[in-house]
Amino acid sequence: MQLKSEWQLILRKAWSIRFSALTIIFAVADVTLPLFGDVIPRNIFAVLLGATAAGSIIARLVSQTNLSN
Repeated sequence: MQLKSEWQLILRKAWSIRFSALTIIFAVADVTLPLFGDVIPRNIFAVLLGATAAGSIIARLVSQTNLSN
């Protein structure tokens, strides 16, 4: 496995990275927020988690032409 030479640019601009980061945030929220009360509707973060994971897969398959400086 080899790191791409433009990894920093990909990290900043790739939508698959953005969706993956949101997936991590929603996964943590899905586990931790129910511990603090029932303020947020049940399973909302599970739905958001699934949506961002699907978005990450789709974004990984779509060609992004704006990744150049």
